[in-house]
Amino acid sequence: MTFSPRVGNLTIGDLVLLTDKRQHRHLITLEEGGEFHSHTGILSHDDLIGQPEGCKGSTTKGQKFRAFRPSFEDYVLSMPRGAQVIYPKDIAPILMLADVAPGHRVFESGVGSGAMSVGLLRAGAEVTGYELREDFASRATKNIVGFMGEGAMDHYDLHVRSAYEPLDLEDIDRVVLDLPEPWQVIPHAEKAMRPGGVLVAYTPSITQAVRLREVLQTTHFVEEKTIEVLHRSWHIEGQAVRPDHRMVAHTAFLTRARLASPEPS
Repeated sequence: MTFSPRVGNLTIGDLVLLTDKRQHRHLITLEEGGEFHSHTGILSHDDLIGQPEGCKGSTTKGQKFRAFRPSFEDYVLSMPRGAQVIYPKDIAPILMLADVAPGHRVFESGVGSGAMSVGLLRAGAEVTGYELREDFASRATKNIVGFMGEGAMDHYDLHVRSAYEPLDLEDIDRVVLDLPEPWQVIPHAEKAMRPGGVLVAYTPSITQAVRLREVLQTTHFVEEKTIEVLHRSWHIEGQAVRPDHRMVAHTAFLTRARLASPEPS
């Protein structure tokens, strides 16, 4: 599947990210006759429809908003959520660690609000997801369709069920886990994956990562490694150049392993 983002002037049905000079961010869907309401006044959607990306619109109180179609990062940070999302700083490394490519069959569990699912689908994967909570599964589906359109669901198969039980899957290329006890999935993943397949688990606690690594060492998974990704921005204004006082430090540990074929007996 190839994800084709919309280009050209803003049109009815487009997702649009509104930002003001203070970088306040609002995600809206353009509708004919629609209005965006805030304490700074009312902005008519009709003032944006037909305009190029990056245009400015004014509210009834004179507040200016810049309008762009949201990037994937914008969408993840602004989209409705039920569960905590995997943030962009971890989604990108997970896609690299798992080596996800077009056509790969990916099993994902702990779908949450669907941020990781969007990343996998944008990479061209065929995704099967397991999510234990029906409300989370519903929210994930809405978020995927909201950003990628209905066509994305042709490549996404979501089930409300536990991954701690045997998986009804085979020849899976990649496994991505965001669960409290990912080690419980390892025996099932080992049976469902093809040799050479890659597994990546997202675990907030180091004790979770340690337990996962201990279990991986009892299996045919090899080349295990665990990393964390820190994100620090910089303040650059004229001659004032320094790291920002705040940074996105720890969110989770990312553990990656690859499935080897069994040794001949």
